[in-house]
Amino acid sequence: MTDTLSQIMAYALKHTSGEDEILSRLYRETNLKTVYPNMLSGQMQGKLLELFSYMIRPGRILEIGTFTGYSAICLAKGLTEDGLLHTIDINDELAEMALKYFKLAGMSEKIRLHTGDARVIIPKLDEQFDLSFIDGDKTQYLEYYELVIKKMKTGGFIIADNVLWNGKVLSGYKGSDKETTGIRNFNEAVTADSRVEKMLLPFRDGLYILRKIRDNNR
Repeated sequence: MTDTLSQIMAYALKHTSGEDEILSRLYRETNLKTVYPNMLSGQMQGKLLELFSYMIRPGRILEIGTFTGYSAICLAKGLTEDGLLHTIDINDELAEMALKYFKLAGMSEKIRLHTGDARVIIPKLDEQFDLSFIDGDKTQYLEYYELVIKKMKTGGFIIADNVLWNGKVLSGYKGSDKETTGIRNFNEAVTADSRVEKMLLPFRDGLYILRKIRDNNR
């Protein structure tokens, strides 16, 4: 089964549009210079985020978890002409790399990088968002969500990454690490939340696709 799945993924990649030159360079530099390059979205997920963004045509995007900027560039491609993406990361050590590639991609005017705790920064953003991407500290997912949904327009979309967490969210996994607990709590809260329509997409490590349909839980 694993071998078949690997072949299917290779087939899917072969039949997916390739990375542009800037994203390819960013992918390579991320792998050469960072400790956990697997945190990067990569070609398949990047293209999916890009296509979601083009379908929605958002005027404002919020991203939690910049890393080296790959997903921000992909998401920003679908912005309206006067659109803006706010991206937040706690780690300022990678800001220089992200900013360099935002410039190379011609996105410097469309992407605004914030460094610090997203839980502090989000309430200060005087924006209403059409699209949000949550990919930060897994222990804080539910806190991010509660802050983000207040900033979302009705009809707006939230995408949360890593919600399958390498299968650790399943009932057969007996571990109790903070990240797994955080993801499980987030998934259960979203499942019970009547403010959003939802679909958990088993793509890569799991994407939760949410559409805000009301402002409260009633």
